[in-house]
Amino acid sequence: MPWTINYIFVLIGTFLIAIVGTPLVRSLAFRVGAVDNPNARRINKKPMPSAGGLAIFLAFVLATLVFMPMIIQKDVWHISYFRYILPVAVGGAIVVLTGFIDDIFELKPLPKMLGIVIGAVIVWAFTDFRFDSFKIPFGGPVIQFGPVLTLILTVLWIAAITNAINLIDGLDGLVGGVSIISLMTMGVISYFFLYDTDIFLNLTIFVLVAAIIGFFPYNYHPAIIYLGDTGALFIGFMIGVLSLQGLKNATAVAILSPVIILGVPIVDTVVAIVRRKLSGRPAMEADKMHLHHRLLAMGFTHRGAVLVVYAIAILFSLIALLLNVSSRLGGILLLLSLLLGMEILIEGLEIWGVGRTPLFNLLKFIGNSDYRQATLLKWKQGRKN
Repeated sequence: MPWTINYIFVLIGTFLIAIVGTPLVRSLAFRVGAVDNPNARRINKKPMPSAGGLAIFLAFVLATLVFMPMIIQKDVWHISYFRYILPVAVGGAIVVLTGFIDDIFELKPLPKMLGIVIGAVIVWAFTDFRFDSFKIPFGGPVIQFGPVLTLILTVLWIAAITNAINLIDGLDGLVGGVSIISLMTMGVISYFFLYDTDIFLNLTIFVLVAAIIGFFPYNYHPAIIYLGDTGALFIGFMIGVLSLQGLKNATAVAILSPVIILGVPIVDTVVAIVRRKLSGRPAMEADKMHLHHRLLAMGFTHRGAVLVVYAIAILFSLIALLLNVSSRLGGILLLLSLLLGMEILIEGLEIWGVGRTPLFNLLKFIGNSDYRQATLLKWKQGRKN
């Protein structure tokens, strides 16, 4: 039987393991106390079982460590699929264990970050998923990094993406849907547009997608189980690892693609850090000003807010795909349009904070003479004082 047919069976098997395993994980979550109780920041009104990401992890590990090596007999670049994926699975297992403990005992930030860093270091040490080079966009040279800088950049990237995905895990099905959109786009770009096509990477991406899809029906609104940090950290970790292949590729567009594909979690995290700093609060202090929180505050229903974020994630993915077929000038114009659109959305939803609308203020200064005169008068009075 052709290996492509066998691969389809692996994807179906991965999906079925996740969809059958999730109710078992739900029962386990109640037994071990992995439960999200209502509080000021959480949306749920009653205790909800967490740690649902354990079903995704188990389905992924069974598929990649058991089923995939059975159907892929040939080595690629002198390495078997089992040796290719084992360190990633081990690193992911450490992150999952960290998240599972957090779902039960609510760890402080430092132990959680330590688990992520250990997982990232394992990936750096035993795989080629490393941030070891960077192509300066638009005609610049390729910069090669030394071992120490490669370790630092690899760990920083994986930790940043892991935490960014975790931060948007605030509504039913939000992380699952955004991750499916991002991973599928990443798989398409990896196969068709990367300078060095890594077939193992593409196969792994779609196995992970199948595992998430199997869990998704239980997590979409109204959810009966949450991903928890077990799932959000694992999905974020895997996306961080798998996206590294694009960051070290030989074209500027390939470098920009994973950043744009992950635009929703990256932008939401960066804006949150800037917003908290401007407000004089710690960068890691939790609040209810994230994108999904602001959509709910504007009157969107739970499901409506999630669908809007999906639409934004799809828009980012389409722009990433268009970049790969655009000319240099077209790519620059596309990126400028994206930045302008993001700023308008952020200010319109007041995600920077109430009253922080620099672009709107600039446009008002240009187009409203009364506002311009009042602003200039205030500026002159400020200089005199």
